[in-house]
Amino acid sequence: MAYYILEALTAQARQYQDLPFCTFKEPGGNKWHMLSWAGFFDMVEKAACALTSIGVAEASKAIFCTPNRPEALAAELACFYRRICNVPIYAYCSQEQFDFIVSDSGARTIFAGARDQYLMARDYVRRHPHAIDNIILLCDATGITEADDDSTISWHELLHKDDAKSLLEDTCSCGSRAADSDLASLIYTSGTTGNPKGVMLTHANFDAAIREHLKRLPGIKEHELSLSFLPMSHVFEKAWTYFCVVKGLCIAFNFDPRKIEESLHEVHPNIMCCVPRFWEKIYTAIVQRIQNMNPLNRLMVTRAMHVGATYNLHYRRLGIHAPWRVRKEYALWDKLLFSKVRDRIGIPSSNFFPTAGAALSDKICGFMRKIGIDLIFGYGMTETTATVSCYPNLYFQIGTVGTPMPMVKVKIADDGEILIKGPTVTPGYYNNPQANAEAFTSDGYFHSGDAGYINDQGALVLTHRKKDLFKTSNGKYIAPQVTEAMLAADPYIDQAAVIGDMRKYVSALIVPDFITLRKWAEKHGILDLKKESLCKNPKVTELYLSRIKELQKPQAQFEHIKRIVLLPVPFSQEEGEITNTLKLRRSVIESKYKKVIDGMYPEEFLSSAPLFNNRHR
Repeated sequence: MAYYILEALTAQARQYQDLPFCTFKEPGGNKWHMLSWAGFFDMVEKAACALTSIGVAEASKAIFCTPNRPEALAAELACFYRRICNVPIYAYCSQEQFDFIVSDSGARTIFAGARDQYLMARDYVRRHPHAIDNIILLCDATGITEADDDSTISWHELLHKDDAKSLLEDTCSCGSRAADSDLASLIYTSGTTGNPKGVMLTHANFDAAIREHLKRLPGIKEHELSLSFLPMSHVFEKAWTYFCVVKGLCIAFNFDPRKIEESLHEVHPNIMCCVPRFWEKIYTAIVQRIQNMNPLNRLMVTRAMHVGATYNLHYRRLGIHAPWRVRKEYALWDKLLFSKVRDRIGIPSSNFFPTAGAALSDKICGFMRKIGIDLIFGYGMTETTATVSCYPNLYFQIGTVGTPMPMVKVKIADDGEILIKGPTVTPGYYNNPQANAEAFTSDGYFHSGDAGYINDQGALVLTHRKKDLFKTSNGKYIAPQVTEAMLAADPYIDQAAVIGDMRKYVSALIVPDFITLRKWAEKHGILDLKKESLCKNPKVTELYLSRIKELQKPQAQFEHIKRIVLLPVPFSQEEGEITNTLKLRRSVIESKYKKVIDGMYPEEFLSSAPLFNNRHR
């Protein structure tokens, strides 16, 4: 057996036997169920044999379109026994996105996680009747499969095929032909423009990523619980889940992303992969509570935060034993305040929380660290099997994305672009020679598309995304992500999209946090609290302009936002305005809101309009 993750799974199953491998809740159910290491390993073996039985070809590709669930992970690992590459698709994608990835990848097997994904698979099969050999439904098929569908097989049926176990020897024999260079996963980047590109990730890529994290994250305790919250179709959660298997952590599968708050309070994870948006919402909720306190309690919070900064950032961050008085006072505030905040979030026994995927405000990162929530902020991408750099255990610097991983080489090009080389970097894009030619330098470094620099302490600092960088008509360059991260720290702002490419000045589309805004409106005598009315109210607009002006004080004058439009409806994945990791799709937003954006630049409209119309007077 050549694959590291399968060797690790086998060893862990033998060692841990009846200890919990994972916990999960059936969709719509109220009870969390436990699956042991031995039970999970048995499921993987049975599924691998069944795939042989139904004729899934060795070294083929299989689509995985499913919410997070243990059956999906078991099926992925079962595929590895057959050297089958998984091709994940975001569970709530559009039919158009689904069709493109299935077609481009050439996969002939589809694993569908629930009814919505099954219907997309069936729709594809109707239009391409000879393209797909098998649809495997990872849930109970009752009430889901269509009347004329006699080819889809349910997960239960797959595991109970009579002849499957007799094929174990033949199934395992694939291991003798396995190689580190085999494709493990073909992940299509969500993309902010155009069709996604299929990123080829080999077993060698994942193996290197896992080994690097074992070195970088020594503080993980045996059998800690990691909540699988981000979609496993994304490289961050996928690579982390494989790491959990190798490390022997218990995984709690969160099926419905909308119920993350409920899951947090039910399973109390020690570790969880997060995107900055998650912490932005947590921070906003905490700040709202502080603002509603009386002056004496706010004064106490200020003192507590000062002590938290002293203990966690001035001493603990540097590995220095804090003085007795600092330790005693921190323990007091931790008991009276910080532990209660962690309890309210649902993480009373937290260890650390890997966080990446977008810019994170230094203010929010520092705040969480002060109250004892250890964010491990990092930087990575699909093409690098997730992590390029992250906070080390000691000497991390807020304002950076940490130091590069042990085997990853990072250098900065003359134009500031971050170039990356190492065993976790993709061998290239699938069926895309042009993209491959553009992706690598002559000496084998990968073009990240991000700009930054390495500081004197060896930490990587991101400045902007090159393709997002825009220039105003006055010739000033603007990095919108920096301003958007700054705005996200404000409790009155839910989302922000900064505008200004080839415009005279910078503007923004702002989605208010309506809970906070309505409280302010009530205090200021505004009676109409409907979202649309608040967004059009001049007093509300003036509030936001004044708050944004205060937030932008550290920035250069040409970066300051001059005009805004408040939107009553947030940017969403369903409308294609954000990716599944909550990054803005700027081209979609600017196209959809073109009239609104043009309205913020009336001078440009007037200057471009003809002085007289073409008709003779």
